[in-house]
Amino acid sequence: MRYTAENVLIKPLTGGEDPDLILSVTPEGAGWDYISFQARRLGEGGEWSFDTGENEFAFVNLSGRYRVESSRGSWAGIGGRANVFSGGAHALFLPRQTSLTVTAEEAGEFAVTWVPTSEDNEPWLIKPEDVAVSIRGGDNVSRQINDLLPPGSPVHRIVLVEVYTPSGNWSSYPPHKHDVHIEDEAGELIEADLEEVYFYRIDRPEGFAYQRVYTDENSPMHAAGNPIDALVRVGHNEAVLVPEGYHPVVSLPGYTTYYLNVLAGSAQSLANQEDPNYGWVKEKYSGVDERLPLYR
Repeated sequence: MRYTAENVLIKPLTGGEDPDLILSVTPEGAGWDYISFQARRLGEGGEWSFDTGENEFAFVNLSGRYRVESSRGSWAGIGGRANVFSGGAHALFLPRQTSLTVTAEEAGEFAVTWVPTSEDNEPWLIKPEDVAVSIRGGDNVSRQINDLLPPGSPVHRIVLVEVYTPSGNWSSYPPHKHDVHIEDEAGELIEADLEEVYFYRIDRPEGFAYQRVYTDENSPMHAAGNPIDALVRVGHNEAVLVPEGYHPVVSLPGYTTYYLNVLAGSAQSLANQEDPNYGWVKEKYSGVDERLPLYR
């Protein structure tokens, strides 16, 4: 599959047989092996049912509050934030061979993802107070990182991260990539081969961000004569696919950009390597953006 600006940008759905489906990514449509992703909405009392099959599964509230009843347990009061900018998320991990029904206790929107697995892990409800929050970068490369399902979590492949990029700032910068599985002589992971979805929310509906996805000779597709160089304008409820390559983001001045990162691949890891042209910028940071964190 040749990736271009037209097919790495995923737009919200309109019409269709499932009016609650906001956006969908499938392995077939994305041209990759692992990640399925959906953003969905439910009115108060509305329900959505799913069977995980041979996949591990994760649920993230974007707004609203939910009850999840499943063959592996039940959880109520999941969520409660008015929107992604007002507080941290809950995340619910469920293993393969689980049937579940999500019921909206309060109308809202949520994201779900599922990834093939050969492992059996225990269900796990992650609460906002249990999520590590950090400020990464410096100066106008400062951003807030909420590690919902970080490396080292008791799951097989899924990694989940919420990122907040203030007005005019950059994130996923210096540009980095994770498209080759590399270990050193001691078996330590230097880089993982990961697929990634960026699902965006902007704090005002007319706002947008820019994201570039590009490869160089260090990426397999580029070396095989199938390079990527896509610059996309991405707005609220849109997503960007990162099958390979570097993928920096910049937020429109006056607007705060949020994205939910979903990653999966050769390891439950965020091991990456930076574009060697731009790593020097980290040595020049003089401080951290005082607008962060957005909330505590």
